[in-house]
Amino acid sequence: MHILRPQFRIEQDCALVFAAARGFGAIVAADARGPRASHVPFVITRRDDRVIVQIHLTARNPLVELADGVRRFLLIVSGDDAYISNDWYVSRDNVSTWLYEAVHLSGVACLRDHEENRGHGDALLAVSEARLPKQPWDLAQMEPGKREQMLAGIRVIDIVVDEIEGQSKLNQHKSDADYVALVNRLAHAEETASHRLAGKMRALRPELEYETDRGGRVSQRVRPKGGPMTG
Repeated sequence: MHILRPQFRIEQDCALVFAAARGFGAIVAADARGPRASHVPFVITRRDDRVIVQIHLTARNPLVELADGVRRFLLIVSGDDAYISNDWYVSRDNVSTWLYEAVHLSGVACLRDHEENRGHGDALLAVSEARLPKQPWDLAQMEPGKREQMLAGIRVIDIVVDEIEGQSKLNQHKSDADYVALVNRLAHAEETASHRLAGKMRALRPELEYETDRGGRVSQRVRPKGGPMTG
């Protein structure tokens, strides 16, 4: 991952928290034909002071044979993103851009024994079901024959993470006036992802004054450091 600016970097511990909270991403590895990828749920654990990303794939997935204990896998975990138009800024001579959050976790991938499939399934369900406002569902509630058939059709892979990269590109380098103008635009957008990014941006600069209604106003008074209120 190319970190665009130092202030966009997500510290490693925070990057792991971000990835674990998302729990879904794209796994990428390369063979002689080039890159291959699959979208997968995952769990993150620590084992012997190592960070382990554990995923599962269908047994016929071409990535399975690449998990040979030597080859490196990359897990890409994306968060919210939003397009920023050039004419949303207060100042001139900016460029249109995308705001986004993402984490890359990479390391050597190893196949696990079939006997570990049930444990992986239980761990993955426990994390996923905990996100929902209901009584958790688990594999014990599944018809045993169907459960064993399903578990036999997957392969569990451990990725021993040795590189953690994260980027939260939320225009942290922009002036207060431009920053507030963008937050207000995002807060009034139709997309839920834009609203969430606006909330995160407010938290980064809580001292500024932002619009709180949905009336569509984008002008905002900002108190520059050492100066009067402007708007």
